[in-house]
Amino acid sequence: MLIENRKVVTLEYTLTDEDGEVLDTSKGSDPLVYLHGSGNIIAGLEGALSGKAEGESLQVTVQPADAYGDRDESLMQALPKSRFEDDDLEVGMQFQANGPDGPILLTIVNIEDDEVTVDANHPLAGRVLSFDVTVLNVRDATLEELTHGHVHGPGGHHHH
Repeated sequence: MLIENRKVVTLEYTLTDEDGEVLDTSKGSDPLVYLHGSGNIIAGLEGALSGKAEGESLQVTVQPADAYGDRDESLMQALPKSRFEDDDLEVGMQFQANGPDGPILLTIVNIEDDEVTVDANHPLAGRVLSFDVTVLNVRDATLEELTHGHVHGPGGHHHH
């Protein structure tokens, strides 16, 4: 069966950056399971996987525009330290805040005196990403998965 919209795809993958540093991998843990065509993975990888079959392996290089976008310096903001509940702030700490379109991930990038600079860019924004992928399985999505827009069951989303 070929990968196309409305199919559930199970992948083993390793993600590396421009320098070959491993950023994420499924090796040693559960494979990635997603609903193809529902925007559950970055566009550049999803597009490269279309038409592939179970058992195929491929290497995909994804430019920022088809991954997490370019860095947007306007998403950097200096805030007073008093806005943070935690006194032990460190550069690199991440936390979630409510943005205009829902929750956003903020990363502390600088702490100076009583000012904390946070970055709302995705941590991988502006980076060229390389994926080493093996397609382990391709199956038809269930009606429930299609209705909800994501995979259910082992490796997928569970409702409580």
